[in-house]
Order: sequence, then C-alpha cells, then structure tokens
Amino acid sequence: MVVRSPQLLARAIKLHAPQIQSLRYFLSGSSTRSNQNRVFDNVRTPNDLHTLALLSAADNRPLITLWSAGWCTTCQTVKPLVKGMIEEERVGEEEGGLGFAEVELDSPLIGDLGVKYMLTSMPTLLAFSRQEAQFDTRITKPELMKNKDHLREWLLSEARRGGRTGGGGGSLFGGIFGR
Repeated sequence: MVVRSPQLLARAIKLHAPQIQSLRYFLSGSSTRSNQNRVFDNVRTPNDLHTLALLSAADNRPLITLWSAGWCTTCQTVKPLVKGMIEEERVGEEEGGLGFAEVELDSPLIGDLGVKYMLTSMPTLLAFSRQEAQFDTRITKPELMKNKDHLREWLLSEARRGGRTGGGGGSLFGGIFGR
C-alpha cells in the first residue's frame, strides 16, 4: 500500500496498529527472546523428549534434562535447585540460553528411554546439544548436583556450548568416529 499524504498515513497506522505491533514484536522479539531460558513441561514419553530436543536444536539452545522419579527423594531435592537456577536466576542466558525439562522415568509411557541413554542412577543431569546427548558431561553424583557452585558452572558450560556438540563430549564413543 502506498500512502502519499501524512493524514492518510496516520489513519492507516491507526487502523493497522495491532498488526504493526504484533509484527514489530515478532521481528524484534525473536532476536531478543532467543537467548532466554525456557522451562518445558515434564517429559512422559519418548516423543516428548524427541520434540523438546528438536525445539532446542532449532534454537541452538542446549536442553538440560533432569532424569528423575516421583518416589526418588534425592531427585525431589535436586529439581528445585536446577529449575531455580535456570528459571529464576536465569543462569546461562547471557551465554545463549538453556532449555530445561524433567524426564519422569516412572511414567508408564516412558518405555526404555532410561536404557537408551544408559542411565545408571537417579537423579541424572544430561544435556542435549543439537539433539545429541552429551554423555561426557552428564552429572550422576547427587552431591555435585546439590553443590550450587558446581551446578552453576556446569549449566554455564553447557550454555556456552550454544547448541553445538562439543569437543569429544557429543557422541557415545567420545567423538572417536568423527565430529
């Protein structure tokens, strides 16, 4: 649309203000929001995890997963620490942002997901970068997860990865078969 007079331009802007505002938000919001941390709903099926890994890869944002169960008291202690650092303290946003999801291993629909990702203990913190599990950097020791300084440094390190698979940490065999 070509508007030649200032009065018509003002009228067009007034008529289309909601669309202009939403377009402005979309165009500017995508760049300003891209590095914000995101907390997702709990993972209860393998498809849930697959979807979140895809979303995080599309945003070049590592996905932090906490593998837990409702009956695991240590898991229930660790969860608010991790979630609070990501959601409230916004750890990792300056480095590019993080995604977070709790994987409920006691969900009746979860199948053999714990076996697929070689979980040997709960809780386990496992990061995904570009849909690839970062086995070399996972944390399985509860005392490390409860240590706020260690946890913060691990989250920052994963955020710095920025959705990239990292030096030997990405593949199951530590990058032996190429990167």
